Amino acid sequence: MERIIQTTKKKLALEVIERLKKEYPDTQCTLAYDKAWQLLVSVRLAAQCTDKRVDMITPLLYEKFPTVEALANAEVSEIEEIVRPCGLGNSKARDISACMKMLHEKYEDVVPDTMEELLKLPGVGRKSANLVLGDVYGKPAIVTDTHCIRLSNLIGLVDDIKDPAKVEKELRKIIPPEEGNALCHRFVDHGRAVCIARRPKCEVCCLKDICRWSETEQ
Repeated sequence: MERIIQTTKKKLALEVIERLKKEYPDTQCTLAYDKAWQLLVSVRLAAQCTDKRVDMITPLLYEKFPTVEALANAEVSEIEEIVRPCGLGNSKARDISACMKMLHEKYEDVVPDTMEELLKLPGVGRKSANLVLGDVYGKPAIVTDTHCIRLSNLIGLVDDIKDPAKVEKELRKIIPPEEGNALCHRFVDHGRAVCIARRPKCEVCCLKDICRWSETEQ
């Protein structure tokens, strides 16, 4: 029975992937960055903050601290002064400082390319690590942000699972490894444009005939 359910979900996943590819062919990470370490900084700042605001703040941060070494040597208070508009300023500043220190001292300013090593960096969880692995290194990745979790449940790719690690585990079973990273970016695109939280535009959704939630609303 479990195998049948998983096979059905795999077929659904493939259909979702193809439709969202057509809808959002040029998807990409919504955070602006030039270097891998900058993506780590942006993802930490994006917690409980919009990507748009993060992208307004990071240029100011990099103007003053243009390298990993510069950020590693900066006072936490100096970092906090700049990133405060992103919320949780002190906590984020401490994490960024500690992360850059380890990156500089242990990894010689090179962002690791494995999940195991990335998770050793302060303030880096699986979501951040997956984003780096997928976007920077082109490795299989599932970025379980709020859009991914919400849409996966609504569509029916997972069944009432809210824990990010568990959603990632279930999605890895049904999504081809080479498609995962881009699909998660397309979930963000679709979640912002059509499948908006609490006010989804089901009537114009390209998934309306295969989405479990849409079917229950009809």
